[in-house]
Amino acid sequence: MDKPDYYEVLEVSREVSAAELKKAYRDKALELHPDRNPNDPQAEERFKTCAEAYAVLSDPNKRQLYDRFGHAGLAGGGAPGFGDIGDVFSQFQDIFGDIFGGGFGFGGFGRRRRDPNAPTRGADIRTDVSLSLRDAAFGTKTEIDLSHPSPCEACHGTGAEGGVVEGCATCGGRGQVARAQGAFVMTTTCPACHGRGTQAKSACGQCKGSGQVDTERVVKVNVPGGVDTGQSLRLTGQGQAGSRGGPPGDLYVTVHVEPDERFEREGFDLIHRPSVTYPQVALGAKIEVPLLDEDEDATTTLKVPAGTQPGETLVIRGAGVPRLNGRGRGNLICVVDVAVPRKLSREQKRLLKDLDESFDGS
Repeated sequence: MDKPDYYEVLEVSREVSAAELKKAYRDKALELHPDRNPNDPQAEERFKTCAEAYAVLSDPNKRQLYDRFGHAGLAGGGAPGFGDIGDVFSQFQDIFGDIFGGGFGFGGFGRRRRDPNAPTRGADIRTDVSLSLRDAAFGTKTEIDLSHPSPCEACHGTGAEGGVVEGCATCGGRGQVARAQGAFVMTTTCPACHGRGTQAKSACGQCKGSGQVDTERVVKVNVPGGVDTGQSLRLTGQGQAGSRGGPPGDLYVTVHVEPDERFEREGFDLIHRPSVTYPQVALGAKIEVPLLDEDEDATTTLKVPAGTQPGETLVIRGAGVPRLNGRGRGNLICVVDVAVPRKLSREQKRLLKDLDESFDGS
């Protein structure tokens, strides 16, 4: 069976603009919806064809293929498909939401309503931890104090004394209330039971009917070596407890690495600025520089070649931060800083003058 011309389906010209196309589709979708055509067995197919036409013509690339080659241009996977009306609403929520404020529905079509009394996964929790550069580099074990709401154990999160509830009189236990608006039925969450479909016979004395109580606990965190500021650790199942038998959420811990007096960190590299004297850079020298190690007093010897210039970098490979994947370490980059003394003795001044005069004569 030949497919219809998409422009004819939406009753638009081939020069139609994006805004005009969107309006034409909304009007056509309202006209063709099965709830407005209850005696037409082909209404659902025509409604899906209308959505298919809009899906193609609203996409610049697909529209160009369709204009050049017709339906054959969409044969390689460009043609959209909709299993049912729910698929249509799922893909074009922005369009139908403009009309129905996100609570659209045609006699039950549209979005599927979730059972408000089904088990619910607990919320995720986010917190922060501050680490020294050494702990972030080599890993550590730490404890984090958490304070957050949890389902009340006395009423199992229902907010009802002893967990005893009864059907909501406002919505009849459905969790939603409906009102007619012309040919459409608008459904919204019941304001009395907040979508649960039930109400407490009497409020729980422990949580005052809220269904939640404040919880304080300590969580142990194993921080892997190599983490850096801004990275987050995920602790599965350490978030807020679920309700009505649902699983707990997760805990996300964002790392903040504290400044270090000796090193600056750039990725897995470390930058150290050793202070050397003019004679040392002029003649060459060996100096001691600190290492980032589990031993706080660890050092190594750095050779400063003769003629090293201020700001020049000397690299000690493999002395940086351990990589998260365990494959080696970054580098320690030493940026030479020439120290200029603020005070000189009489003999030092004389020697420097002699040195200066020797440069003038060279």
